[in-house]
Amino acid sequence: LNSLHLIQLTNSLHFVPSPMFLKATILMLALRIATSLLPSPPTFRNSLKRHISTRLFSTHYVTTPIYYVNASPHIGHAYTSVACDVISRYASLEGVYKGTWLGTGVDEHGEKVAINAAKSGSVSTLDFCDGVAGTFRELTDKVGMDADAFVRTTSEGHKTGARKLWEVMMENGDIYKGVYEGWYSVRDECFYPESELVKDDKTGEMVAPTGAEVEWREKEESYFFKLSKYEQPILDHIEENPDFILPPERRNEVVSFLKSGLRDLSISRTSFDWGVPVPGDDDHVMYVWIDALSNYLTQLGYGTNDEWKEHWPPKVQVVGKDILRFHAVYWPAMLMSAGIELPERIFAHGWWTRNGEKISKSLGNVIDPFELVDEYGKDQTRFFLMAESRFGNDADFDDARMVEKCNAYLANSYGNLIQRTLSQIYKNCDAKIPKRGELTDADVEILRKCARSYEDTKGMMERQEIHNYVGHLLSLVRDLNAYIDIQEPWKLKKTDFERMETVLNVLVDAMRMVTIAFQPVIPDSSKKILDQMGVPEGERMMSDIAKDDKAVPEGTKIPKPQGVFPRMESKVET
Repeated sequence: LNSLHLIQLTNSLHFVPSPMFLKATILMLALRIATSLLPSPPTFRNSLKRHISTRLFSTHYVTTPIYYVNASPHIGHAYTSVACDVISRYASLEGVYKGTWLGTGVDEHGEKVAINAAKSGSVSTLDFCDGVAGTFRELTDKVGMDADAFVRTTSEGHKTGARKLWEVMMENGDIYKGVYEGWYSVRDECFYPESELVKDDKTGEMVAPTGAEVEWREKEESYFFKLSKYEQPILDHIEENPDFILPPERRNEVVSFLKSGLRDLSISRTSFDWGVPVPGDDDHVMYVWIDALSNYLTQLGYGTNDEWKEHWPPKVQVVGKDILRFHAVYWPAMLMSAGIELPERIFAHGWWTRNGEKISKSLGNVIDPFELVDEYGKDQTRFFLMAESRFGNDADFDDARMVEKCNAYLANSYGNLIQRTLSQIYKNCDAKIPKRGELTDADVEILRKCARSYEDTKGMMERQEIHNYVGHLLSLVRDLNAYIDIQEPWKLKKTDFERMETVLNVLVDAMRMVTIAFQPVIPDSSKKILDQMGVPEGERMMSDIAKDDKAVPEGTKIPKPQGVFPRMESKVET
């Protein structure tokens, strides 16, 4: 009966299950049978069932924050977009989810946007937003982000969903009208209590903890959200789910903020009209963060249909550390108010500096991601952003460092290994994958290491440790270079041809495994390499890495090898 039910379910979902999906399904059935026979407590059995079922029948949903259109894209936007794309591609290659969904977009409302639009001389605020939104949409393509949704908060579909969320929170008694006055930062679009303000070392003025200027807002009629009501529920959720916020140091910051006490949140404005009108009260527009945060629901169809439930909740929502409070406090409270399940994780990454200095327009050191890709290449840019520092920490950009790192790891180590191996096969083996003879201990060991590349890195990617993931793959490339240098197949051609064939066969199979694992980070380059090795497109999933029958068949014809990673030259004058 269970088997018949699963067949009906896969048909109703309109997708073709991958081999790993079918394998996991059988595992789930076996586990359910086994756990039903265990004398363990019901909570233990239920947790095991829930863990397996969640991965099998859910969408792996990942989001970037939606980017504010007050200025053009910079390296921070590219960094977040690439990281989310890597996470999503990895999940897709696992093949154990019903599907994947990657969402991004732009936040177009708020006082700051209206001010900048007026300064720009645009025909209208919407015209200004259209222009900047277009550059952010171009950024997704430029960095190779395979997004399923690009939401604009000026779209009618989004505004319908945002109003729907407001109405649900109001129906649940969590929105009321009052009067607000206090310190406000236009740059941060955030109110700050006086206790959070700090003195600027240069001007002596009191500023926001982010360094943004603040101004006193006189009494203004406003709707309020009962944020204080959710202080303890959010703390309880974090305690019960310690990985809800990562890295751990960011979780500690949020807990500290929550324990300092929450005040109800002003969530509407009457001093300007560039925003989503409050349902039933056109004199007010929604506070920009209420509007913006709802995009994670509206991009899935919330407010217009029920299809959003097929993808909810998000597996991980990636944000910059400067907007963690909005996502780890305001957002969970809004969802609790609406009776909607919380995301599985909020991950906050750090900021980028340039040559040790804070990036700012005044210093003239802003890094244009479009120029970066044009100068160094798409995959090289993706590789450097993901490999340079621990994901979650601040990172420093240095042109010379990028050139040095890409040349050392991609051109010299990885690229040269591929070129040397495939060139020898092309010249010495009639351009065909050679036969594999008897394996030595060294052969077995290098194949074993590479075959474990998926198993050894799953935990890293599940915790968004992208830097460790890349580092592990680079360590395998180093091992393969050491292997080829010790085996010296170029010498074996004259002394032991059969042994040369075995060494080259082992190298191709090991590189196949490593390159499959590299796909989320450097997708275009990985495709070129796998194509050159003759790996069928249908055999490039993570589950194919350790399968002996997925090795490129002996005798497979390969094309003349082409370099994949050209050496880069630094454009910085020394």
